[in-house]
Formats: sequence, structure tokens, C-alpha cells
Amino acid sequence: MLPDIKKNAVIRVKILNLPEVTSESSVSILGLSKSYVEGRHERVVLSRLCAEFHAGAIHAVVGRSGSGKSTLLNLIAGIDLPDRGTVQVAGCAINEVNERERTLFRRRNVGIVFQFFNLIPSLTVEENVMLPLELNNIGNRKERVREILSKIGMQERLKSYPDSLSGGEQQRVAVARAVIHEPKVILADEPTGNLDEQAAEQVLHALSQVKDRSTVILVTHSRDIANHADCRWQLRAGILEIEGPHSWNFYCLHGRGKHFGILFSYCCQWLGLPWLSPLWFR
Repeated sequence: MLPDIKKNAVIRVKILNLPEVTSESSVSILGLSKSYVEGRHERVVLSRLCAEFHAGAIHAVVGRSGSGKSTLLNLIAGIDLPDRGTVQVAGCAINEVNERERTLFRRRNVGIVFQFFNLIPSLTVEENVMLPLELNNIGNRKERVREILSKIGMQERLKSYPDSLSGGEQQRVAVARAVIHEPKVILADEPTGNLDEQAAEQVLHALSQVKDRSTVILVTHSRDIANHADCRWQLRAGILEIEGPHSWNFYCLHGRGKHFGILFSYCCQWLGLPWLSPLWFR
């Protein structure tokens, strides 16, 4: 039975001030598992993960080195496939389509920011950022590139080559390249791992400028970086856990998840598992 709630009891709920979302701008994983065979042993990296990442927020997944953070991003991007479970990205079950379809879907709908920048050294800043527009046959390329470089303070380095840029500048260019074609999902793998504090702040600011129209998921081992995010997740021993009520509040208090969220919250309280609850009771 559900817990006894007094008639005049006041339930306080913390809710992030985030915009309404649609399934086309979200990432859902259900029962996701991944393991690797090492010699005679099987190493479980991810075990039955369930989560929902919505647009309108930066989601930080925190974990130690080797905890499976990069594996999780590779599964969401469709670069790798899970042993079990489903990955729903912007309305597409990405693990259920063939390799060519995954590649095309990723090209059009996913932007990836790598820890080591992965800029093409023989191309200028302008040409590096323009590349996704060319691959997706999107027009007004030079105007788009100059506009986004202006937003991140890199308009003066338009004709520069990557080897003449600082680490922070290279990563800002990498972020611009990842978001220039307005993908529905942006994945950032330790985007500030090799940067000083000031450069890291600039990269996080660049990501925050696109979160309203994209689902932004970054993985990091740094608690300081994670604290800048709107929603925080902990990946430990193959298990993904939400930190605090923020993401659950957002999911369960909007649209189809609203009534389920309230019922689920009551059940968690009754079972003595308030940390699972999508509502935050005081």
C-alpha cells in the first residue's frame, strides 16, 4: 500500500526551470549492458543501465578512469553496439539499424567533442568547422561558420591552422565543429581533460549556448566540471545512478511521465529508497 499522506500535508518539489522537451531531442537507454572478454575472463563494463537525457540541460556523467564513460558515449553514438538493451537517440533505436544507417544518422544528428580535439591539421579553423556542413550538404556555409566562431570568440583565428592554437582554442573550435550543423545530440568525452581552468570554463560556456536545442551529454572524472552541469550522474561498478532529483524531476513532471513520476515517488518512499524518488521530499 502507498504511504499515508495527511490531507493538509505540504509536499515541496524542486524543479529545474527548463523548457518543454520532445522525444526527438532526447536520449533514452533501457537495460543497456556491455562487456568485453579479456583472456579467459569477461569484464562487465555496463550493467542494465536505464536513463533518460533530455534537451534543455547539460548532463554530466562522472566516473573514475575505466568506469565505462567512453563506452557509454560510444553506445549512444552508435559507434559500438550493446550486448543487451536499447538505445533510443532522437527518436531512432540506433542499435537496431545497420552500420550504414547508423553512420548516416550519426553524421546528421550527433555532434562529438573529443578529449584530444581531433582537428584535421591540414585544414584551417574555418575549414575544420565547415566540414559537417559539407558532409550534410548544408548551405550558407561561410556565414554559418563565421557566426558560430564569433560566438565563441574565435573569429580572429579563421585562417589559422590547429598547430598554431592553444589547447583551449583548439577545443573551442572542436565544439564549434560539433554543433555547427545543429545536431539533436552532442556528446563530449572529457572535453576539458587537458585544459586549464580558464579554458575549461570557455568550453563549458560554449556547450551551454546550445543546450536549449540539443541534448548535451558530457563525461568527466572531475567533480568540479560536473558541478557546472544541470544534471549529474554517477557511473560506478557498471551502474549509472542519478545524483539528486533534477533529471527525474524534469522527466516525471512533464508530459507523459507526470503521473508515473508521482506514483513511483510514493513507492520509493514507502520502500525506504528515497534516493530513487523523482520528487524531493522535505
